[in-house]
Amino acid sequence: MPSSRPLRADARRNREALLSAAREAFLGGDTDVHVEAIARRAGVAVGTLYRHFETREALIEEVYRQEVDELCATPEQLLDQHPPHEALRRFLLLLVDHAAVGKGMAVALESIMTTNSPVFDNARTQMANALTRLLDAGATAGTIRDDVTGPTLLRALGGICGMHITEGWQDEARQITAILFDGLRSGAQRPA
Repeated sequence: MPSSRPLRADARRNREALLSAAREAFLGGDTDVHVEAIARRAGVAVGTLYRHFETREALIEEVYRQEVDELCATPEQLLDQHPPHEALRRFLLLLVDHAAVGKGMAVALESIMTTNSPVFDNARTQMANALTRLLDAGATAGTIRDDVTGPTLLRALGGICGMHITEGWQDEARQITAILFDGLRSGAQRPA
């Protein structure tokens, strides 16, 4: 089991190189890539990979967790740069893009779906919380209706992004997301 103490600088570089190589492979569609190839791409021995990640599934989980963490950190940045309704619109489109990237990881992620990993529950919670933050900001500004929750909006987006099995789905998903966004703006109560 990996230690919780801070990594030495070289160990940290190796871990980051492994995550980068795995991310590049998985997101690039090379979902069957073997740990030996990931280690080789990272410029380390396979034993180094196993010192950082006990299994291939643990590596996949960490790549996915990092993707979700980065995605869910963007609402605050968006709110700093845009009005709340525009921040929400941009984040909704980022979620569609995330689903497209996730499609490249789908096969790899299937291998951890059969485990007791909390990675998907945690990801859904983080995404719903990020949406709640944006919805609340928009409702406070009076530009987004106040009767929709983050989890509900995430479920709606899940339905939209579930279309990824069809050709050209991403353009259609963006169009449907625009319709959904228009609905979120309809009936917004401007502050008095």
